[in-house]
Amino acid sequence: MKNIFIINGGHPFAHSGGKFNKTLFQQTNSYFNNLKDFQVKKTQVGDTYDPMEEVEKFKWADIIIYHTPIWWFQIPFGFKEYIDRVFTAGHQNGIYESDGRSRKNPEINYGTGGLMQSKKYIVTTSWNAPKTAFTLKNEFFDQKSVDQGILFGFHKMNAFAGMELLASHHFYDMEKNADVPLELKNYNLFLNKVTPQF
Repeated sequence: MKNIFIINGGHPFAHSGGKFNKTLFQQTNSYFNNLKDFQVKKTQVGDTYDPMEEVEKFKWADIIIYHTPIWWFQIPFGFKEYIDRVFTAGHQNGIYESDGRSRKNPEINYGTGGLMQSKKYIVTTSWNAPKTAFTLKNEFFDQKSVDQGILFGFHKMNAFAGMELLASHHFYDMEKNADVPLELKNYNLFLNKVTPQF
């Protein structure tokens, strides 16, 4: 039996209603609930939560699946607050022990104090930017992928806690040219591909 913890980092704010990430969140939940040998817990960041209960979900999970839109080239402020509160509550309580260094030699081993080494994670992001903004020369992101650029710190955060990236999936041009049925179909194919790696 594998334990899946799904987090929707999107939440309503200004002109962003969070519908697409909510749909992904629901589809992921349904996907794993319809398979044998999977148990699911989930969190919607916009709802009320207890940081200590969220720590227990991370400790329980084998796989964490994050869904997030990107706002101003970062994760939404409510999602960042969630991470700050929950990971802080997890200090010496299952998420991380320390930053990994010792006082005898503080120059080395930074980032090795995580307690979640056996866990893997998946992240999806949704963008207004088209994919070509990341791939074409002289376009906005200087040919850096989402994972190499905007999500670099997010991936390091998970590595600090000891987790390993299993896969990422990014949705582009979701405001002006979204083909939601096609995107959801492709996402289902993505899940079909990565699930055997659990």
